[in-house]
Amino acid sequence: MHFKARTVAAFMAVTMVISVLGTLMVTESWFVKRMGGVPAGSEPAAAEGLSGKEEAKLGAVMNLIENKYYKEVDREDVVNGAIAGMMTSLGDPYSVYMEKDTAKHFSESIDGSFSGIGAEVTLENGKVVVISAIKGSPAERAGMQPKDILLSVNGDKLEGLQLNDAVAKIRGPRGTKAKLEIQRTGTLKPIRLELVRDDIDVETVYGSMKTGNVGLIEIRQFSMNTGERFAQELEKLESQGMKGLVIDVRNNPGGVLPVVLSIIEPFIAKGKTLVQVEDRSGKREKTVSKGEGRSYPIAVLTNEGSASASEILAGALQESAGAVLIGTKTFGKGTVQVSYDKTLGDGSMVKMTIAKWLTPNGTWVHQKGISPNIEIAPPDVYKAARLSRSSELRKDQLGDDVRSLQQMLKALGYKVDRSDGYFSAVTDQAVRQFQQASDLPVNGVVNNATADAIEKEVVAWIRDTKHDVQLNKALDVVQQKLSKAAS
Repeated sequence: MHFKARTVAAFMAVTMVISVLGTLMVTESWFVKRMGGVPAGSEPAAAEGLSGKEEAKLGAVMNLIENKYYKEVDREDVVNGAIAGMMTSLGDPYSVYMEKDTAKHFSESIDGSFSGIGAEVTLENGKVVVISAIKGSPAERAGMQPKDILLSVNGDKLEGLQLNDAVAKIRGPRGTKAKLEIQRTGTLKPIRLELVRDDIDVETVYGSMKTGNVGLIEIRQFSMNTGERFAQELEKLESQGMKGLVIDVRNNPGGVLPVVLSIIEPFIAKGKTLVQVEDRSGKREKTVSKGEGRSYPIAVLTNEGSASASEILAGALQESAGAVLIGTKTFGKGTVQVSYDKTLGDGSMVKMTIAKWLTPNGTWVHQKGISPNIEIAPPDVYKAARLSRSSELRKDQLGDDVRSLQQMLKALGYKVDRSDGYFSAVTDQAVRQFQQASDLPVNGVVNNATADAIEKEVVAWIRDTKHDVQLNKALDVVQQKLSKAAS
């Protein structure tokens, strides 16, 4: 599937899955090898655990709860809550405690297998915020966007919940429905989506050859097998005579650090920096390339959903390989996590931020993102919400549905005089023209039949790759570099 499912699916009723967290994972042994130090569990006993005073305090609270609380409690739930509270006190949305079932789902997500709605989420100021909908996932097809705020699922509000608790509400048995309410910047009312949960196994790498022997490789996330898959696709394209390359990490939420390093190293000449990692003491360690580099031009496609490992790729290729970044600013996630499961011994897991990562030039992108060399946004219709069909739309109405309608009509080539959500006389005329061209009753009223017809044509419009202005710009830039080198 090489067309842009991230936008096509904005207009389709689809099956959904969810992953736990956008993250950048390393093993502790990988970190210790590069940064030095002693692995957790190897420190002297005096440096471990709680002091006697701390143990007594926690024990006293547990005793009060078990003997004085007005109803019986599950002791394990209280202990889990205490551990979760310790992690929450760090004020870091990427440092979390996961109970056994959640930890299992998280491990599956790193392996490339997902259960839920296919959206990477984090917690910001008590709100569940979308990092990105994973490329090719059902969430992407439903039109979820980076920075969307998930307000509720099946009527249960999510604000104020621990992230794991919120994710647990979004998850559910295969085939069950999840009715989501989403707040999106620029919309007056929440967007409502009804999804059907499912399990999927996600392919992470797609390669294809474009006009002029320019290769395109999409990386949808950095799972354990992504490095091997990328190498296969790269070798295939190079054997076919590829002269330039576009790497697409739009809406790629991240994954495993050693995997992304294995992908970028062949493009970066020996001795140049791939990434820097900085520990709590401020000590920095550079990972230096042992690769040979490539002589052909490279462009990287990014957007607001390109996070974590995607940003490492973008930053390294931009600063150490001269690649051109094209699209919009990245998400801005500049920390590294290690998961500790064996330490706890019962299948639960602590995932904790243990370091910062910086670009080869030493820039920390956290909460800032990486700006592209060439900034170009997609057409507004790519982010248009599906029409709710809660009521018919007609002249002089005002609302988000009308705004989406205007974006769709404009993309389809009909004249609209405004995009603020007011159903003007010109909008009315555009609707009538569409109805006439589609053999529908010509009355200017957008009922279900007209809405279905408009959205069907928008899907076809988006599937036409000539409308992917970011991709086409990247291909043009690479072609220009090839032409300049040949002249």
